[in-house]
Amino acid sequence: MVFGWLLNCVPMHTCTHMRRANNITFVRPAYFIISGFIGIPNIRYYFVFLCFIYILAVVGNTLVITVLTLDHTLRSPKYIAVFNLAFTDLSSSSALMPKVLDISLLNHYYISYNDCMTFMFFSFTLYAMQAFNLVVLSFDRVMAIMYPLHYQMRVSHKLILSLIAFFWLFAITLILIIVGLLTRLSFCKSVVIQSYFCDHGPMYRLGCNDVTPNRTIAVMAPILILGFPLAFIVGSYCCIGYSLSKISTNRERMKAFKTCTGHLSLVAIYFLPITFVYIFGNVIHPNARIISLSITTVLPPMLNPIIYVLQTQEIKESLKRLLKTRVTSKIVTKY
Repeated sequence: MVFGWLLNCVPMHTCTHMRRANNITFVRPAYFIISGFIGIPNIRYYFVFLCFIYILAVVGNTLVITVLTLDHTLRSPKYIAVFNLAFTDLSSSSALMPKVLDISLLNHYYISYNDCMTFMFFSFTLYAMQAFNLVVLSFDRVMAIMYPLHYQMRVSHKLILSLIAFFWLFAITLILIIVGLLTRLSFCKSVVIQSYFCDHGPMYRLGCNDVTPNRTIAVMAPILILGFPLAFIVGSYCCIGYSLSKISTNRERMKAFKTCTGHLSLVAIYFLPITFVYIFGNVIHPNARIISLSITTVLPPMLNPIIYVLQTQEIKESLKRLLKTRVTSKIVTKY
């Protein structure tokens, strides 16, 4: 009944029909319907929770970006990667959450074809960059622990910037391919997307022509975005563990390991929930899967700045200095 009401709300001229060779009609809908949260009981309370998470993510990542920008002592290669992570988290939250809240809270369930493709491109690109940022930070940690005396010579600003630029280019290219393959599909089956945003899997399954390229890229993309980064991070920590085992005293060993706790927390927050959803997604209720998947995409941008502010001594000290300078400046101005 809800779908019937939604379909009746979509304008009459919703599809573009283009005649191809062999009299095959290519159907490009003017609108898609996002149905992910429809029918879930008490879902508006969950949206309030999502809105709260989004506000915290924006405030936290903006704070980290501001501190790294204003404090000129935080200019090591590591903090270039931290800055990029905060920028990516802020951008991914802003690309995803306002539209999700608009769709769900304001009942704007339908989205135009072009907006849906754009929505998918930015959401997927920024989500991929979150994983690639963790790879850069992992590389920085393994070099700092394995080569402490030659770290500054081996890990330069140019190297970190080059890695980040490469991953941005790779992510953009990969997601452009994914979106480009979707544009070749004829959507004559349905316009209802069984997800909470313009998700690739539920969308390509709506195609009524050959979806083999889309199915292939749907298998390859998680391997490239999640599998390879996780394998690199696990391998790097095996190297870190080997290096730590060579340190003679427990005190020095724990001191070196403590520099990795923040990064390990970020890795766990990003990879564990999404891995759980992929492994058990087929055996849990579809509504539970949609909520779990949405949480995996909104929690890391909120928790990442909290972890780095609380666990990174340099950022905590910088924040205290900036706040102290701000308060002192106000007192001087007042008197």
